[in-house]
Amino acid sequence: MNMSKRFGWLAAIALIGCGPRPQSLADPDLLAEIQAIRAIDNHAHPVRVVGAGEQPDRGFDALPVDNMEPQSDPVNLRPGAPAVVDAARALYGAKPKPQTIQEKGADYPAWVLDQMGVETMLANRVEMGSSIQPPRFRWVPYADALIFPLDNAKLAARNSDRKSFFGLEDQLRGRYLQAVGMTAVPATLGDYLTRVVTPTLERQKQGGAVAEKFEAAYLRSLAFDPVERATADRIYAQFAGKSAPSETDYKPLEDFLFRYIAAECGRLGMAVHLHTTAGAGGYFDVTGTNPLLLESVLNDPGLRKTKFVMLHGGWPYIREIASLLTKPNAWLDFSQQSLELTPPTLAKSLREWLEFVPEKVMFATDAYPYSNEMGWEESGWVAARAGRQALAIALTGMMRDGEISRARASELARMVLRENAKRLYGI
Repeated sequence: MNMSKRFGWLAAIALIGCGPRPQSLADPDLLAEIQAIRAIDNHAHPVRVVGAGEQPDRGFDALPVDNMEPQSDPVNLRPGAPAVVDAARALYGAKPKPQTIQEKGADYPAWVLDQMGVETMLANRVEMGSSIQPPRFRWVPYADALIFPLDNAKLAARNSDRKSFFGLEDQLRGRYLQAVGMTAVPATLGDYLTRVVTPTLERQKQGGAVAEKFEAAYLRSLAFDPVERATADRIYAQFAGKSAPSETDYKPLEDFLFRYIAAECGRLGMAVHLHTTAGAGGYFDVTGTNPLLLESVLNDPGLRKTKFVMLHGGWPYIREIASLLTKPNAWLDFSQQSLELTPPTLAKSLREWLEFVPEKVMFATDAYPYSNEMGWEESGWVAARAGRQALAIALTGMMRDGEISRARASELARMVLRENAKRLYGI
């Protein structure tokens, strides 16, 4: 190579090195603004502080997943995941976690929310606790046990996970019966509705519930078909207090009860929350969580007063769930996705939803006590950070492509992080 060519080659390299640097995925100023917004967490499972000599808190879920057969965990949920290390360092510094809990006492759960940048958390719990109370925590109890009032032996026989889950649902239904002064379900469906189902929902509403949660996707598909009352009456009378129905015989009664509960929630001013994503366990039926299975429910004229929130954003059915947002009674959040997916991956779904019906999209973490290393505190912190980053990336892309202004990006950020939930629940 002659000298002139060599110097020209070096000059070209120098020019490349001095060229414009690649833009960051998220606008730094927008990200900083998003990080400062006090959020409403639409879905989480906080754990109450227990005193000396008390049993560990198990009220954080009607169907805890820690007794299931092993599965292949997502990378972000595996022991030693970098994000979990970051969370522990941010939350506790050099202190042992138990020391922080002891120092904060009953204020510990609210302190965790402060570290997450969360003003209000919707707490999916069987019951609330002394350290988990309004206004920082709003109650979302469970309604699944009410749609399975018969002998569930044949439903539980499908696999070990369902055996465990239906055992837990039977226990919870027993608690609901005891609360209304019963030890067994009534002989007729009419009595079951008026003496058990409606009083249970009314009691939970009076206790501060803003929504009812269905984990039904762990127990059956989300295809809740319309069923005539006479059909439900017949099935109930045939099996109540008698033999266990098959899945085929049972389903119409379950479908009727789901829609009855949903209608009652609308009457009482409570939303209905539904698990809509791939769930824990190696037996989980992912196909049964397709949000499109809910379309007949959303189209039911008798349920138009009920607000349905599809939790977890329907992954992997991202576009299917987006198509439902035009329904006047449908919302979604992106809990769990913000914990299991990277911010750039989640940002793609967020952008698609925000370009379509942005006032129906809500921030949530699905904070959950997955393990000793990743408690509800660490998982909530990780999901809150990743969710905000994903939101910033999505909005930055929309700004750079000329779809929205900087002012509109700020407005959308506040909508997703808090304003949409405030309007939905009247917080």
